[in-house]
Amino acid sequence: MIKPNFDIEQKLWAAGQKYVCGLDEVGRGCFAGSVVVGAVIFPQDVKIPDGLADSKMVPPKKRTKLAEEIKKLAVVWEIGEVGVDFINTNGIAQATQEAFRRALQKMAKKVKIDYCLIDAFYISGIDQRYQRPVQDGDKICASISAASIIAKVYRDGLMVQLHEKYPQYGFNQHKGYGTLKHREAIKKYGLCPLHRTSFNLEKFL
Repeated sequence: MIKPNFDIEQKLWAAGQKYVCGLDEVGRGCFAGSVVVGAVIFPQDVKIPDGLADSKMVPPKKRTKLAEEIKKLAVVWEIGEVGVDFINTNGIAQATQEAFRRALQKMAKKVKIDYCLIDAFYISGIDQRYQRPVQDGDKICASISAASIIAKVYRDGLMVQLHEKYPQYGFNQHKGYGTLKHREAIKKYGLCPLHRTSFNLEKFL
């Protein structure tokens, strides 16, 4: 497994960029539920939490422990969430951008962000001189990887809670992704208010 490091952050810190924010989205490809962005700024003397990796590669219990450790180590962390109504009205691309902006807006109330590192995306409305999309950022960049962990733990928790309202879909298991079980549930029960109708899920009915 590739281990994330602070190579990118260290170059930015050395150049005087004190508050370097890593960001990552979770849930962009899901059939249901919110899209969520995590944002994390680490202090320059931080040690990488043991086991930090792309959130998809970390077992659930370990992710939860890592999320708590990340929050304690971070200078500041935030979550940006955009719900299904926005996704269905504006599309997932705009919703993802909005989630990035919401996370940054909340964080900017606490610190002056000097630079952003994002997993594969530019954030619209932010000067590109102060941001960098990092290919496979959640695998190689520690700040982005940490953001992916807190975002996934947060979003998974949401979907587990929503399972209680719509137990027939199995949201507690697949977290809204388009698994075979989820597609079969849509075919059997139809769509619920959590589903992204903008994804043309009617094909499963």
